[in-house]
Amino acid sequence: MVVVIGGGISGLSVAWFLHTHNIPVRVLEARDQPGGAILTSCKQNYRVEHGPNSTLQKPGHPDDALGRLIQQLQLEPHLQVANPLASRRYILRDGQLKALPGSPPAFFLSSFFSWHAKLQLLAEPFRAPGTEEESIAQFVRRRLGEEFFQYVIDPFISGVYAGDPEQLSVQAAVAKIYALERDHGSLLRGALHQGRVLKGAGLPKGRMISFDQGMGLLPTRIAQQLPEGALRSRFKVLSLVPNRQGGGWQIYGVNVLPDGRVAGKTEKMLAKAVVLSVPAPAAAQLVAPFAKIAVSALRAIPYAPIASIALGYSRALIPHPLDGFGFLIPRREGLPLLGTLFSSTLFKDRAPEGQALLTSFIGGATQPALLQQTDGQLIRQVEQDLGHCLGMMPPVDFVYLTRYSAAIPQYTLGHLQRIQQVDADLAPFPGLYLRANWRDGISVADCVRNGEKVAEHIAADYANLFVHKRSRNTGAAVAT
Repeated sequence: MVVVIGGGISGLSVAWFLHTHNIPVRVLEARDQPGGAILTSCKQNYRVEHGPNSTLQKPGHPDDALGRLIQQLQLEPHLQVANPLASRRYILRDGQLKALPGSPPAFFLSSFFSWHAKLQLLAEPFRAPGTEEESIAQFVRRRLGEEFFQYVIDPFISGVYAGDPEQLSVQAAVAKIYALERDHGSLLRGALHQGRVLKGAGLPKGRMISFDQGMGLLPTRIAQQLPEGALRSRFKVLSLVPNRQGGGWQIYGVNVLPDGRVAGKTEKMLAKAVVLSVPAPAAAQLVAPFAKIAVSALRAIPYAPIASIALGYSRALIPHPLDGFGFLIPRREGLPLLGTLFSSTLFKDRAPEGQALLTSFIGGATQPALLQQTDGQLIRQVEQDLGHCLGMMPPVDFVYLTRYSAAIPQYTLGHLQRIQQVDADLAPFPGLYLRANWRDGISVADCVRNGEKVAEHIAADYANLFVHKRSRNTGAAVAT
């Protein structure tokens, strides 16, 4: 049996794809329900996302594990593709929301960027590639200039990663963008070589999707369709012990009550393989008895705190047309708000008839102290910033706030080296796999794709799991 510790989307994806390979699997989840940060609530006929509001799918692409998962779970009837208006993204510039140019012709015809910024973009193919690890900010300034960084990349990174582009590693956090320079010497040449030109902020191609019951339907459906008894909630793993003789792993854990208190005695389980699909600090705690270097590297992965605030309004009284994905706010504009999604524009049935749902984000790696404020203070700040960006807003009809003290792992400078240290230190332990969003991508689609890859490696070598080697693709100890 393979035991997956952690029932977020990474762990559930590994479990599901193992199940499709007819490998017995059990998922251990400490909380009441699986899904991790992916959770949807229905309150007062508003459909609120506590975590990811959507994800990007690439139909027909070889790496479209998400599409395969949706098909296997028979979720196609529930699939929602975002409103075409989602291609329009607003940026706050000089106190006003302006649509970001979405194509090369629009870029050069738009007044959003100065001619100096446009000329810097034209000169990009002639700039020499970097030779050392850089932050995203260093990389973009070097290749595209200060203005493009401040008004595209800075708000984009704050909105997607809740991160600080001055600290995030370009190689680790936006590896596909970095690869264009590495492989082609230029972002523009690389994009043209691939048969496309990067849009706006270099956003990946594909279609933005959710489900008619919200993103929470995805983990819920996986949990429902796993074999009976494969998922055990409210079970906290306390320790993990490798069997020195005979191979495999001993797992010790205990049942927990909804309030977090321990219930019952410590239980022992045996597993042929273990997949750690937990946040980096929890993974560090479990490997601490036998992998000291890995512990240090895992504990060095920071997380950004964030609050998601869903606000409902009378649609007719909002002065802005809400005709887009939403808006992002560059730091130089001086507002605490990171950005806002036009949730009821993006997908159907997110708000009652005649109402609009806006989902805003505040905090992040650049403003962590904001999360020390009370709920009321955060809500008032968001209302104030929405009024600044969208015009005089009507009284709010609905409020729902979700806090995460450690929301999104930050792929800061040195991240890839830390991952290598983790892999090397755990290499002597066969049957131990690491799969969570603190490595190889933070999006839902990334987690599903990486979960499929780990399941394939385990399935290929399941019979001989205790003769192992290092897999560069998964960072896992896999069999030969």
